[in-house]
Amino acid sequence: MASVSSAPTLNALDQYDLTGKVGGFLDRHLLLRALEFLEDNNIYPEKEKEILSAKLDALAKTNMVDFAKEIFTKLHGSDAPKEMDEKRDKVIAELQRLQEEAGPAVDLLESEEVKQMRENKQLTLANIQQKFNITDAHVKSLYKWAKFQYECGNYSGAADCLTLYRDLSNDNETATAALWGILAAKVLTEDWEGAAEDLKALRDRIDSNTFASPISQLQQRTWLLHWSLFVFFNHPQGRVTIVDWFFNEKLMNTIQTTSPHLLRYLAVAVIASKKRRAQLKDLIKVIEQESYHFSDPITEFVEALFIQCDFSAAEQKLQLADQVLSRDIFLRSMREEFVESARLFIFETYCKIHSCLDIKTLATKLSLNADEAERWIVNLIRNARLDAKIDSQSNQILLGANTTSPYQQLIDKTKGLALRSVVLSNNIERARHNTQKKQQQQHHKEEVTAK
Repeated sequence: MASVSSAPTLNALDQYDLTGKVGGFLDRHLLLRALEFLEDNNIYPEKEKEILSAKLDALAKTNMVDFAKEIFTKLHGSDAPKEMDEKRDKVIAELQRLQEEAGPAVDLLESEEVKQMRENKQLTLANIQQKFNITDAHVKSLYKWAKFQYECGNYSGAADCLTLYRDLSNDNETATAALWGILAAKVLTEDWEGAAEDLKALRDRIDSNTFASPISQLQQRTWLLHWSLFVFFNHPQGRVTIVDWFFNEKLMNTIQTTSPHLLRYLAVAVIASKKRRAQLKDLIKVIEQESYHFSDPITEFVEALFIQCDFSAAEQKLQLADQVLSRDIFLRSMREEFVESARLFIFETYCKIHSCLDIKTLATKLSLNADEAERWIVNLIRNARLDAKIDSQSNQILLGANTTSPYQQLIDKTKGLALRSVVLSNNIERARHNTQKKQQQQHHKEEVTAK
């Protein structure tokens, strides 16, 4: 680990990069966004060609041929091979063919009558077939057209077509695949409100579906958790919602089983969010449990401060965590927020075991110089109304007795109780709904067998 006096080199920070681990659970288009982040922010200047090569590999399995040609020229310094031009011609021909096949279904997107049917929750295949000349073949072609559009990079058009397909399809398997496509398309078009709704719908579908094996369901939840990072760290309420999601029993089991590296994102969300301080104890517990499977400067900061009460180690981990966050596509924008909250936790924990604090010593713990530390503490005392004062002559902070009243202790202990009650109620209702659905399906099978 790097010491205070020795900043870590770029190569030393490489070990904390999660692009490879997270990227293994992403759609290739989402992976391209992660690779573009590395390139645009010059995270690995010495690995520019490797990043370009990875982008070219991802693009090879899409229909974005022009983009691939551009990357090829940038990587090799020469014109793209003729094979790429031939592939482009094939893509255009296939695009025209699919457009003709799916044309009648695609035209429904512009129909005011169809929009009205959707608003009235009457948009079904039976109703559409009564009013429009639409067949099952058209609906199947619509799915193929939407998927092809997505692979061409037309994410907005793909989302519209996939949404219509979900309304009309009776095929549960492809309807689920369509929902994954809609989520990806909305992430790529930065429709965070819509993506948040689709994320919840996908979780409900995964919870309610009967999979061939528990492994398949586990795999689906693993993908869902990784894709959710795009939504949670861009949606205005996402940094709070991610805490509730990741502490969900089924999702936490998934994290501990397949993806302990996601604890980085949970730790940052809990530390940086004042609304989720009640979950700090749960965070400490799970980080301690999984420390043998995953650790990085963020989780090690939590361990050093809250488990070991090692302020020197916490200071070093915080400095390193700051640099790690700057290289993470999801957490870069939370860098200052996390560091500020982490310093506050250090200060609060330090105050619990001291009645008199030396400003220079505290400045070291907070990774600040003496003047910055004094200004930071003055603002904290003013804003948080702490029972403390600064003795400028001795350069110390004098803390008053801060005994918590029994009333306040009761409030602290019941924080989050209402939220947990709602979550429990929702889980019970979801389980009841799933049971009824399975009973109805079984009853239907028995009727069919009897006939």
